[in-house]
Amino acid sequence: MPVTATASDLRTEISGFLLERTARRMKQYVQECLQRAQAGITVDQWLVLQELHRCDGQSQWAIAQAIYKDAPTMTRIIDLLCEKGLTHRQADITDRRRFCIYLTAEGRQKIAEVLPVIHAARRHAWAVLSDAQITALEHLLNLVFEHLSPPA
Repeated sequence: MPVTATASDLRTEISGFLLERTARRMKQYVQECLQRAQAGITVDQWLVLQELHRCDGQSQWAIAQAIYKDAPTMTRIIDLLCEKGLTHRQADITDRRRFCIYLTAEGRQKIAEVLPVIHAARRHAWAVLSDAQITALEHLLNLVFEHLSPPA
């Protein structure tokens, strides 16, 4: 007997698709903005710089957890940031098998240069929404995120 999709199933499929599609388009748009600004970094590299700006000296694993990237991807991103002189690795004094990642002076300068580009891209993306709609969207996205988060 064939499985019949309910209206609720279809709504869930459509909303999941819309969320994924919008997130991908947002990332593409921000990447386009970074390229136009000749920032010399990708969105994923920006996420690492932003996380280090929030809390410098984290392990690669901690950064990966914070920005939802897997270990091999994180290694490649940090390798590129180190090659560009924006970050550097330093052995963890408590565990020599681990490295902590730090921003360089050039990395801090890159953040100062790129932050206005990121802010402008986000302002443009959300410009079609009212303040009330943005508040509601933030609330709804946080509800879904928390619902899917593993228990503490």
